[in-house]
This record gives sequence, structure tokens and C-alpha cells, in this order.
Amino acid sequence: MNNSHPKINFGKTGVLLVNLGTPDSTKWLDIRRYLKEFLSDKRVIEVNPFLWKIILNLFILNLRPSKTAKAYKEIWMKKEDMSPLRYFTIMQTKKLLDRISSKDVIVDYAMRYGNPSIKSKIFKLHEAGCEKLIILPLYPQYAAATTATVCDEVYRVLMKMRWQPSLQIIPHYESEPLYIKALSNSLKTKISELEWKPDLILASYHGIPQKYFDKGDPYHCYCHKTSRLLSENFKTIEIRTTFQSRFGPEAWLKPYTDVTLEKLPKEGKKNIVVICPGFSSDCVETLEEISIQGKESFIRSGGRNFDVVPCLNDSEGHIDLLEQLTKKFL
Repeated sequence: MNNSHPKINFGKTGVLLVNLGTPDSTKWLDIRRYLKEFLSDKRVIEVNPFLWKIILNLFILNLRPSKTAKAYKEIWMKKEDMSPLRYFTIMQTKKLLDRISSKDVIVDYAMRYGNPSIKSKIFKLHEAGCEKLIILPLYPQYAAATTATVCDEVYRVLMKMRWQPSLQIIPHYESEPLYIKALSNSLKTKISELEWKPDLILASYHGIPQKYFDKGDPYHCYCHKTSRLLSENFKTIEIRTTFQSRFGPEAWLKPYTDVTLEKLPKEGKKNIVVICPGFSSDCVETLEEISIQGKESFIRSGGRNFDVVPCLNDSEGHIDLLEQLTKKFL
């Protein structure tokens, strides 16, 4: 027996939850660093790389961080000193670990952009003896700019490893019964707390450029599938699908959430509830863009009552779903 063999841990399975990402703080430099990584991803911005590099570094990274910092300051959790997205991703990780409760399974989280990186967490799990890796991208509806870019990064990390773990990537889950049930329950809870009856439920999803859809991205179809399944539990109130967070001058998926919010009061829809099924955790897009900006725009346009359903976050129904998705691969 060769006693000089290096000590290697083995025999464990690593489960890695991956969310989009978040700046480390609301400081201008931290916001800029985060935006640079995010907007440098060729899956996110599909334009001429040379031209985009000039636009990004010369204009966007000098002008946009201040505006983005202002939005983050509105929603930053001061006591925890972190963004809600990081807080809820940490809580999801802890609660999922409690559910799995096996000494052979390690549950951790990473961010596609910002910290902690996918690379740092895969190496950490590998050093802890994880021979099997299960990746759970926290995007219910598949898109190349979200799920696929997580996969890209995971593959890039594995390409540099001598002893690669076996790999399972949990696919999109836009129509999983536990996901639809959790969304339905959160919506019913919100409606039961209101002192008014909604004229409409707006299901707002993050948008993608129209040209990505034209090239074959299935995201648009998955969003409508989720809305359709959700509407089966709400026969008396119309659920309308819209898309938010567009960036730049080109056409994105329509109808746009912000434009719809301005039009609804003129249609006689003056009492609305908004749900954001595509976000697994509350973040700047749900808390600032919808709950603050969206509400102001709707009321200013003649709306009367406006409320937003929290994302699934670390609710029991969401952890039920994450547990079920994970245990299929354990």
C-alpha cells in the first residue's frame, strides 16, 4: 500500500442552489462590478461583442450604477446588511438542508454573478468530498439567459478539474404541481387579507428581447404555461401575463408590465394584485420595480387599490418544492 497517496475526501453528494446574483453592497463600485459581470455575459447580451464592449465600458458602466444603487438602497435589508435575494437564497439553502438531513449530502448556494461564485462553491464542495453534484438553477421557466448561462459556468468550472464529480442539473419546473400549488396558496393568502376584491391578477415575468424568442428560446411559452395552470385555480378573476425589466431600445416580449399598469385604470381595472412567478426570491425587480415604481405608476394613472404577492422566498410550500426537485436526483 502506498502511504504517500494524497488525502482525498470522497463519498458525498453536493446540492448547489444557484440564483442570479446580487451586489455585495449598495456602494457605486460594488454595483458597477456586479453590472459589469452580468452585462458582459454573451448569453444575456447577444450583440456584436466588440461594439458592446465599447458601449458597456464607455457609457453604461459610468451612468447606470448610480441609478441601480438608488434602487438597491430602497430595498436593502439594513439589519442583515444584504439584499433580500441573498437573504432568501441563504434561508432556502438552510431550510432545504434541514429537510434532507443526511450526513452524506451537503447543501450550499452560489450566485451566477457576484459572490459567492459558482466556481468557488463547486471547488469547496469538491474538497469536502462531493463525488456527485446536483445543480438547481432557481429559475422556474427556462431561458438561455438564465438557466443556460448557469450550465455554461458549471461546465467551464468542470473543464478545469482533474477529478470531475458526476453532474445532474435539475431542469425547469414551470408546471410542477408543487410549484403551482405554492403560487396558488400565496395568491389566495394575499387575496384573503385584502379589504377589496381584485378586478385582475397581473402575472409579471422578467422579459427577454423579442429576437431571442424568434431564435427559438422557449421562455415565453413556459411563462404562459405557468399562468394558465395558475388561472385554473382562479376561475372568477382574470389572470393576465406581462413582461417587465426591459433594457435598451430594442423590442422585448410584450405586453410590457409598466405600459399595462398605466392602461389598466382606463379599462376599468382599478383594483389589481400583481404576482411575479418567475422570481424565486424577492429582489430589486419585485420590490422596487413593481411594489414601488409599478404601484406609483398605477395609482397616478387612476388606479385605486394595488398590492403585490411576495415571491415564494423561504415559505414552506417553496421548500416542499425544492425538496421534491432535489430528492428526484439524490
